[in-house]
Amino acid sequence: MEVYLDARAVRQIRVSAQEAMEEDDTESLREDILEAFTEEQVEEIERRLDSGDLFEFLTDVLDEWSGEDIEELFELLETQLGEYGIDLKTENKSEEEDDDEEEEDEDDDDEEEPVGEDLEDDYFDD
Repeated sequence: MEVYLDARAVRQIRVSAQEAMEEDDTESLREDILEAFTEEQVEEIERRLDSGDLFEFLTDVLDEWSGEDIEELFELLETQLGEYGIDLKTENKSEEEDDDEEEEDEDDDDEEEPVGEDLEDDYFDD
């Protein structure tokens, strides 16, 4: 079974995880992770869990999490859910946007150089 979290849900979990790291409190984070899933996803996940309780499962995951690295949290979620046959897929739009921005920056740099050279040539011709 695949469970998909969109970019908005991933972003909310990241923000909440950052707050949890700063405040050393995972209660809000656990609830935010739980709310990131649809009701149907929660029901399907709970059918597969030994405990049948996603809230308890998330408590165990957060207890295992070092509380120092957000990527580690996502890896733990993926790994722990994977043990129950659940493939967690996330849309990391922010990473894709960063890649796009880097490409645009490179394109902008290429475009700016000839313009700069033309201006310098005009300046020196006078």
